[in-house]
Amino acid sequence: MQGGSSGIGYGLKYQARCISDVKADTDHTSFITGTLSLREENEVHLIRLSSGGTELICEGLFSHPNEIWDLASCPFDQRIFSTVFSTGESYGAAIWQIPELYGQLNSPQLERIASLDAHVAKINCVLWWPSGRHDKLLSIDDENLFLWTLDCSKKAAQVQSKESSGMLHYLSGGAWDPHDMNAVATTCESSVQFWDLRTMKKTNAIERAHIRNANYDMKKSHILVTAEDESGIHIWDLRKPKSPVKELPGHTHWTWAVTCNPEYDGLILSAGTDSTVNLWQAPISAEDKATSESITEPLNQQADPLLNSYSDYEDSVYGLAWSSREPWIFASLSYDGRVRTFCNSGSQKKHRYIALNH
Repeated sequence: MQGGSSGIGYGLKYQARCISDVKADTDHTSFITGTLSLREENEVHLIRLSSGGTELICEGLFSHPNEIWDLASCPFDQRIFSTVFSTGESYGAAIWQIPELYGQLNSPQLERIASLDAHVAKINCVLWWPSGRHDKLLSIDDENLFLWTLDCSKKAAQVQSKESSGMLHYLSGGAWDPHDMNAVATTCESSVQFWDLRTMKKTNAIERAHIRNANYDMKKSHILVTAEDESGIHIWDLRKPKSPVKELPGHTHWTWAVTCNPEYDGLILSAGTDSTVNLWQAPISAEDKATSESITEPLNQQADPLLNSYSDYEDSVYGLAWSSREPWIFASLSYDGRVRTFCNSGSQKKHRYIALNH
């Protein structure tokens, strides 16, 4: 689908809440997204931005048997991705492969490489290590963290280790440290927990209420960004986790998702149930790190970190994804399936931001 001077767009047939950058596609700027329909056959859409940046093209449309609640593209193979899905009665997770000649097939079918079927509790997400080829996967349910060994050639996934989050901790999601393949953060109702995957033991925690999402800074180690229901966005130096090094106001309703730019320092996207996407510039300086244990500077005494606010949405925005190939482009996905695109050329002189809102 095409767009005019206001940007570009693409529409899904049903409601949806998750979208992922296809990082392994180094030739195109592409995203993959899936729908959330209880009664209809769900769909996975492989979307590519045209070479001129003026049109979003559907590269592939595939049937998926159930509601898609989480979707993540494999960072080293553009044809492989994971989904967490619901049948309406139970949750499952699987690894899928797009057929090699899908563009030449009349009705291409996804191939299920492996099922992550060791879970008993409700599965929330599947994580790939974001920094390169790695034969391990993580899956997180309400109560447990699973580490899997994935062999795509043999179409098999085996549980390598498992650990419980402990009493009174109900896990909701997580993020894998791009700087350390043995470190992962999990979110729950009252904290962020940090794990060493070699021992499957907790190493630290940040005690905060109602954390919805967490994301590591891709360029700087030890930096984590959290999205919290009512208290906004916090940026943490994990070497001094008692208090955040920066605070951003977030959204007027729940701040649902946050993601750090893969290339540009301090560039952060957030989305919320206020039907808004915000673009922030909040780089971490040496001064920020030095004062992280002290009271943070009041927001009204700081330069406005909000570069742009995209509010032309009619439903909650749950999905966000930066393009790894062209890191000034991002995609956002709203629950109602409507498409909106925006171009923010004035916020930084040399960068152009396009939001793909479904």
